[in-house]
Amino acid sequence: MNDKANLPGDTPRYPIREVSRLTGVNSVTLRAWERRYGLLRPHRTPKGHRLYAREDIERVEHILQWLHRGVPVSQVRELLEQPDAPASHRPGADDWTSQHQQLIAAVEALDTARLDALFNQSLALYPADVCVEKLWQPVIHNLEERWDERLGATLQRRTLEAFLRTRIGTRLYHANSRAEKAHVLVAPLPEADSPLTGLLAALLISEQGHRVQWLDAPLPFQELNLAEERLGVDALLLASSKAEKPDLIRRQLPRLADQLGVPLALCGPVARIRASDLADSRVVILGDDLPVAASRLNDLLANTPHNETGMHLNE
Repeated sequence: MNDKANLPGDTPRYPIREVSRLTGVNSVTLRAWERRYGLLRPHRTPKGHRLYAREDIERVEHILQWLHRGVPVSQVRELLEQPDAPASHRPGADDWTSQHQQLIAAVEALDTARLDALFNQSLALYPADVCVEKLWQPVIHNLEERWDERLGATLQRRTLEAFLRTRIGTRLYHANSRAEKAHVLVAPLPEADSPLTGLLAALLISEQGHRVQWLDAPLPFQELNLAEERLGVDALLLASSKAEKPDLIRRQLPRLADQLGVPLALCGPVARIRASDLADSRVVILGDDLPVAASRLNDLLANTPHNETGMHLNE
């Protein structure tokens, strides 16, 4: 099938893979919006293939606008059909609260089957950046506060980490085979005591069409130069939920950024805490908000030749 098919009247129609490319919403999610919530009504060919009009693509963009404002997908149809409804009458985010509670309960109960169902459901109904912004990032922050010196906290943390390693690792494996953009290496910094920040960042970057190589443990700094050369990466992204040691931030990272031929970027709490320490360096500060950080990295890779480094995105 051609990327764009024409029906009688020369009305342009687009196959689902093209709509996914244009909107950034994967095909599984587009189908779920259609089947479960009636948000889309694509034309069907005699063989059953979906074809979308330009109006459908615009509708997807409107759906994304509501999702990014925190409206659950189950409440979007009403807003699309009544776009002039007063803001005070618009549905709240109670569904997100419910999802938070369910996810936290599954982690605390060590219920990996329930975790699996919630993980698959969230990524089927929402784009990855919405999932991370509205669900996974706030839930992990909530859990980290609960885990502070609580009996059983380490077991809960390691169970969640192992679960996300497997699920996100599987998604990266399949996505890398069809990735057409840059090759990004994601690794934790030495003081990072959890892979969660890097894992979520890797998921978001992969969903943008980049090939992602994710490392579970820190590399010696002298081997990051080797990784650029041997792996042929277009960018290195380092993540940490800790402030990291002053010498690493003020001397080792800037020196590494000067030596590399590709951008060296930083995300997670360390990027927020240490932004001022790196203001005069060539390290790219992406910030603590992971969807925003992934979007900034995507823009950097799209607009900057691979031999140019030193862009700062912390403004």
